[in-house]
Amino acid sequence: MHVVNLREKFAQFSEHWSPRVVADLNGQQVKLVKLLGEFDWHHHEHEDELFLVIQGRFRMEFRDRVQWLEEGELLVVPRGVEHRPVADVEAHVLLLEPAATLNTGNVVSERTVRQPERL
Repeated sequence: MHVVNLREKFAQFSEHWSPRVVADLNGQQVKLVKLLGEFDWHHHEHEDELFLVIQGRFRMEFRDRVQWLEEGELLVVPRGVEHRPVADVEAHVLLLEPAATLNTGNVVSERTVRQPERL
């Protein structure tokens, strides 16, 4: 058991769209990611994803609507729902998802991170 200081962990990296693992929980991973710009449209066939905004704000785009998330707010994107996170300014986000979840879901691109770095 150890305490994870989110501010300290976010300070350890600067790359955008490259999640870092900070904890494991019952087959789930707690990941931190910095968002800036537009991500790829994708969905996760078998996994739900939880997004919790730690700093800043971003919007989650769906094919039929847009949902803004502010600091302290969270959103669960259900499996199978196509989505794309977009941040006009840098946002710091905590993710909770199954350990096997690819950040780009059903799409493989230059942004796909198969083995996220562990902080």
